Amino acid sequence: MPFGQIVVGPPGSGKTTYCNGLRQFLNELGRKTIVVNLDPANDNARDCAINIEDLITLDDAMEAFGLGPNGGMVYCIEYLAKNIEWLDKQLKEFDDCYFIFDCPGQVELYTHNDAIKGMIRHLEKQDFRLACVHLVDAAYCTEAAKFISVLMLSLTTMTMLELPHVNVLSKIDLLEQLGELDFNLEYYTSVMDLDYLLYHLNERETSGRFKSLNKAVCELIEDFNLVGFNTLCISDKHSVAALLKEIDKANGYIFGALTEGNENIMMAADSTDLLTEARDAQMRYGILASTSGARKIPVELEPKVGSLSIVEHQ
Repeated sequence: MPFGQIVVGPPGSGKTTYCNGLRQFLNELGRKTIVVNLDPANDNARDCAINIEDLITLDDAMEAFGLGPNGGMVYCIEYLAKNIEWLDKQLKEFDDCYFIFDCPGQVELYTHNDAIKGMIRHLEKQDFRLACVHLVDAAYCTEAAKFISVLMLSLTTMTMLELPHVNVLSKIDLLEQLGELDFNLEYYTSVMDLDYLLYHLNERETSGRFKSLNKAVCELIEDFNLVGFNTLCISDKHSVAALLKEIDKANGYIFGALTEGNENIMMAADSTDLLTEARDAQMRYGILASTSGARKIPVELEPKVGSLSIVEHQ
């Protein structure tokens, strides 16, 4: 019963760095791991065991059909989906491994196209136990509009791929270089009451239509109540280990046989909750939350007595 991760996320979110770093981390733990590169535009796929470019390349698709980079990417993925037996044959050569699938950064493939979803369903029929790891750059937390767009992208990907899903704010160690956040990091990882974020989003907005649209989007995200984030610094073993616990619970690896390289099932009970992890990350990487953030919120949006403060634990 092979286990693995489907690693997705927009360009620049650190997918390939994560895949290579996690592969090294798991191999050191004794869990034999390989990277499967499914991104024909990935120029850093040197350490992968299986590479889509052995089947088709982006340049060949663009040249043969006169396509641009986006169209060529879609063609390559759809071509792989139609020739899925090639991937099956490659995977069977590593049937005793843990698989990390490094997917393209073109978000349309997860929001408007069924090719990757079809491949996932095919792998599940081959008895693969998979979880989706969705990476987004933590820098999106610095602006309300960007963060809400990331929430919508994460929610759409979750509902489209229909997999156990672990959302991740990557490059969390670089966040302190970008200035203060409006709220503490735990607000962003737990996706708390979006009315606070909506207020900041509408501060510079003069059009009532856009304010109504912003409110509708926030209400949609809250109604689904699915999106939350883990944090990741790929160079920090503590951060990688904490994230790995969540992924192992999502794809069921932690409940598998206690073979060499498989952590004890009690690790699940011993794992730290997400709020504590967010607070630890904020302290460890020197992330600052603006103490003026609460003062910008009108009285009707101030937290009630007993609710979680958005400026505490600094």
